[in-house]
Amino acid sequence: MIELKEVSKKYGGRKALDGLTLTLPQGKIIGLVGENGSGKTTLLKLIAGLLTPDSGRATYGGSKITRKIASNLAYMPDTDLFYPCFTVNQLFDFYDTQFADFNPIKAKEIAQFLAIELDSKVKSLSKGNRGRVKIATTLGREADYYLLDEPFSGLDPMVRDDITKGLIRFTDPERQTVIMSTHELKEMEPLLDEIVVLREGRVIAHEAVDEIRDTHGKDATTWMVSLFREGR
Repeated sequence: MIELKEVSKKYGGRKALDGLTLTLPQGKIIGLVGENGSGKTTLLKLIAGLLTPDSGRATYGGSKITRKIASNLAYMPDTDLFYPCFTVNQLFDFYDTQFADFNPIKAKEIAQFLAIELDSKVKSLSKGNRGRVKIATTLGREADYYLLDEPFSGLDPMVRDDITKGLIRFTDPERQTVIMSTHELKEMEPLLDEIVVLREGRVIAHEAVDEIRDTHGKDATTWMVSLFREGR
């Protein structure tokens, strides 16, 4: 379980996270939503051990989160960080040398499912196919947590649909958690178990999708919009 208690993070004089408290259990698909600048990317980087909080405490399994968490957690940034001269197959070979939990057989199965040619060079791929490769390399790890920063940004509906199907097929809902930041809440709602809403570096809501429908009588997008209109 990942827990954050009263976590704050500043960039210069601007607070990206402001006393944020959040618990993220295993076995869920969680959407992280909010306006631009609400702290979503900073939160994911902090959970991934790439940033250290200025105050507060961030723990995984009761231990302080450090860069060592990378052995239990797969982080996919919103930018491409691949060596462009690699083929997809060479990229998988490289990941296999970097992460003990990387499963090249699984990665190639995902690539086949997403219609990616293994001998294609990364630099020759379209943006949509690079998005598919990012998902294949990330889900190719047998991690406890997958952190995905805007995995659908700029991708066409067909690619988004393929990635959604990949998330369902190649993760274990009993033991693995997917946490993804997204602006595509309406599209993603059927996939999500829980939604965390950020505003100005704080969690203003964290609810199960079923509870939103049953208790509030709204779909997740309408519910989120109402939160912001109420000024929470």
